[in-house]
Amino acid sequence: MSEQEFSADTRRHSAAHLMAAAVKDLFPNAQFGVGPATGTGFFYDIKLDETLTQEDLQRIEKRMKELRKKKHRFDREELNVDEAIAYMDRENQPFKVELLKLLKEKGSTAIAKETGDESVAGDGLDTISFYRTGDFVDLCRGPHVDHAGQVGHFKLRSIAGAYWRGDQKNAQLQRIHAVAFPTKEELDAELLRLEEQAKRDHRKIGKELGLFTIVDEVGSGLPMWLPAGNVIRDELERLARNTEHRAGYHRVSTPHITKADLYFKSGHLPYYAEDMYAPMIIDEQEYYLRPMNCPHHHMIYAHDQWSYRDLPVRLSEYGQVYRHEASGGLSGLMRVRGFCQNDAHIYCREDQAKDEFLAVMHMHAEYYRLFGIEDFWMRLSLPDFENLEKYVDDVEGWKKALGILKAAMDESGYPYKEVEGEAAFYGPKVDFMVKSVVGTEYAISTNQLDFMATKRFELGYTDKDGEKKPVYVIHRAPLGSHERFTAFLIEHYAGKFPTWIAPVQAIVIPIADRHEDYAEQVRKALFEADVDTVHGGVRVEADMAAERMQKKIRNAQTRQIPYMLVVGDAEAEAGQVAVRHRDHGDIGTMSVGALIERIAKEQKARADLAKPE
Repeated sequence: MSEQEFSADTRRHSAAHLMAAAVKDLFPNAQFGVGPATGTGFFYDIKLDETLTQEDLQRIEKRMKELRKKKHRFDREELNVDEAIAYMDRENQPFKVELLKLLKEKGSTAIAKETGDESVAGDGLDTISFYRTGDFVDLCRGPHVDHAGQVGHFKLRSIAGAYWRGDQKNAQLQRIHAVAFPTKEELDAELLRLEEQAKRDHRKIGKELGLFTIVDEVGSGLPMWLPAGNVIRDELERLARNTEHRAGYHRVSTPHITKADLYFKSGHLPYYAEDMYAPMIIDEQEYYLRPMNCPHHHMIYAHDQWSYRDLPVRLSEYGQVYRHEASGGLSGLMRVRGFCQNDAHIYCREDQAKDEFLAVMHMHAEYYRLFGIEDFWMRLSLPDFENLEKYVDDVEGWKKALGILKAAMDESGYPYKEVEGEAAFYGPKVDFMVKSVVGTEYAISTNQLDFMATKRFELGYTDKDGEKKPVYVIHRAPLGSHERFTAFLIEHYAGKFPTWIAPVQAIVIPIADRHEDYAEQVRKALFEADVDTVHGGVRVEADMAAERMQKKIRNAQTRQIPYMLVVGDAEAEAGQVAVRHRDHGDIGTMSVGALIERIAKEQKARADLAKPE
């Protein structure tokens, strides 16, 4: 096969073998888990007696390049499964022995499902394939490049902990992450992207700007919003409230805990129990922290009688929920254990379901355009009809719901793709995916069409003939959760929030001590101005620190404050401010009233109007 014919995945998986060979050379007692290709490179899980350092990564990478120059061939060898187990046992590779036993008992699908590595397999349960490159032999289905010189270009990036087979009860291994591409130009471009991504990391910027904190004393995955971060929360929530009010939604509020019976009724305990926290006993009854708001909303809908003329009924709530996430999966605000969702449930007739779901999609697009998010698409998650134990067993109900969703998605014109086996237990779901400015993909929100709630909760309406008919329920959360959406916005804007959502919109900077009284007058005028922020007035501070003006300006730039208002003798005498903008530099001297008008326009339009015409 010519070098040009190898796929990126083949090169990357071959590079993973090459890395394992280098590790084996440098650390002879290394024991290997799995080492699959990823979208931009590969990783390998390894057990070692010592903890790897960045210096070790450099040594391993250097050894890989030496081995690459030797162009050892990737030669396929085969053994029957029992011989393979015996071989790996002699080589002191217990994780490979475990995989082979799993392969023998359950087949290759079980290995792919439990480890995420689809390369570990044989041609059957009797024949196991290995690949030898130089002195290193690894269990693998292949394919591979012809020789090590064809693996392409790579960079070992990081070391992380990883539990064997993803179970924290198992041994903790060291996972080496790498990026790999066929050409050096592609590798360099990816490294630049990763460098920019690191600069935008919401955990880093969130700490620098004082937006949120997560501390052991409270608990992993339980973020606390600091005053600056809570401004973003409040502005997002107000945006959602106003948008939903115009769209005919009614706001409700529901409790954080619920009796176990409600979750048996909803199906969460049979189908979702592993993601819920253990129950608490109150008055000899089990109560649970809620993982979702839908059962509560169903009970509110069921509180009244509805006719066909009343529908659709749209109930919304920014509701706090709690889910049991594995500690290894927690990541800043992106994946947490407690979060507040932009939740709503739409109760509608079957003939209304398509148009209601279409309106939900348009609401998503409206939000995304507001934030300058142009690259978005939908992922339609289908059930696996061959494996219905994870889902409500109603094939006809599934097919009808899928037909409604597909009709709405096709009519919307928004791009989407289908994936099998990822539906919610009660209906097909649509994840809205967005891509950040540095190419990172995020699932921002999830929406479902539920055809089972009406049966479990007896949710219905009276038709024009007086008969009781079932409703369809649309679960939707266009802005996802405060936590995940704010994390995305932090990285999307690199902390440079537009004026309307910036925690501090303006800061007054007196040139000298004698200008402090005027600086306070300006601050007070802005604070009390008729500007439609979430709390009323401009979010403004005055920097009275005993520092030079230029240092104060640099501090404001570091805090990413949009407007810096410098005041000295001339400004105080004229009742003006010298305005410097974070992104546009000096934009001139203006009256306090003119500045208030400018900020008010930006707040109302939720757009950057600061650049001079």
